[in-house]
Amino acid sequence: MTWQKRAFRLLAAINRRVLPKQWHRDLARLGTARKLLAAYRYWVTRNAL
Repeated sequence: MTWQKRAFRLLAAINRRVLPKQWHRDLARLGTARKLLAAYRYWVTRNAL
C-alpha cells in the first residue's frame, strides 16, 4: 500500500469520527459550507478506496 493511500485512509478515519454526516440531508438544499464539507468527505473517501 502506498503512503498516499495510507494517508487518505487515516483522513477518512478522522472524518468519520470528527465531521458530521451528510447522508440524511438533501444535498441540493445545503448551504455552501456544507456542500464544501460534503465534497471534501467524498474526495477523501474516493481516494481512500
